[in-house]
Amino acid sequence: MQIEQVLAVLKNVQNHICAELEAEENGARFVPDAWSSALGGGESRVLKNGAVFEQAGVNFSHVKGQALPAAATERRPELAGAPFEAAGVSLVIHPRNPYVPTSHANVRFFTARPAGREPVWWFGGGFDLTPFYPFDEDILHWHRTAQAVCQPYGEGVYAEFKHWCDEYFYLKHRGETRGVGGLFFDDLNRWDFERSLNFLNEVGHAYAAAYRPIVARRKNTAYGERERQFQLYRRGRYVEFNLVWDRGTLFGLQSGGRTESILMSMPPLVRFEYQYRPEAGSPEEKLNAYLQARDWLGLERG
Repeated sequence: MQIEQVLAVLKNVQNHICAELEAEENGARFVPDAWSSALGGGESRVLKNGAVFEQAGVNFSHVKGQALPAAATERRPELAGAPFEAAGVSLVIHPRNPYVPTSHANVRFFTARPAGREPVWWFGGGFDLTPFYPFDEDILHWHRTAQAVCQPYGEGVYAEFKHWCDEYFYLKHRGETRGVGGLFFDDLNRWDFERSLNFLNEVGHAYAAAYRPIVARRKNTAYGERERQFQLYRRGRYVEFNLVWDRGTLFGLQSGGRTESILMSMPPLVRFEYQYRPEAGSPEEKLNAYLQARDWLGLERG
């Protein structure tokens, strides 16, 4: 295992995604912000006030610590308190146009050194889509791309990681999914190191292939104040998930990570409204039918 290999892959993923997203903009660019802390360092890249992306952040980090935080040992209690090293790229994209979905992706690597045992390594990551005004063709493209990247690694990999995504990005207190899913995986070391790292790299690159065509298709759609206000309201669900349920946010805060980079995932503008209910039969009400797990590609075949 070579941490240098992992870091090279992650930085390449960061560069690739930033370049792909900038290509959909009208001149706006990501601004790099290198940072360091007692745990390590990284580079946050943030694009603000673009014509297409109201705020987009693509962060790289590489940190080390003396004890894995609780958020990282929920599924691996035997590693509690073990020294660790972690590296990853995480991103959240908040578009300006309400017809362009919000999206998220993350690819990460961990190694832990429990006392008296051999070091343990694993990978995690995935990507998911959060539309406000959903279009079936966009969602099908998203899931076809997810399936294609998984296919060479086993017949059931897409179905497994798609199901995991549906379960993970679920707001239990609302009884709804955060969006229309995608891929999510953690504790990945079922393959050898090289194959696992290659899968991580391909997932990182597949994100742009899944997202950019949707952005291109929807970014010039006309919208008004009604759509904008609904977008801001639904962004509130994103805030709720990231602050209440997201293990990545908790890991960053519990490990003493850089707060500005961790909370970069928050939307620049958001609103909350007491007991909001969309008008019956409205385009806004249509979203409710999409906030439960579906076998999207199975429906397509049917």
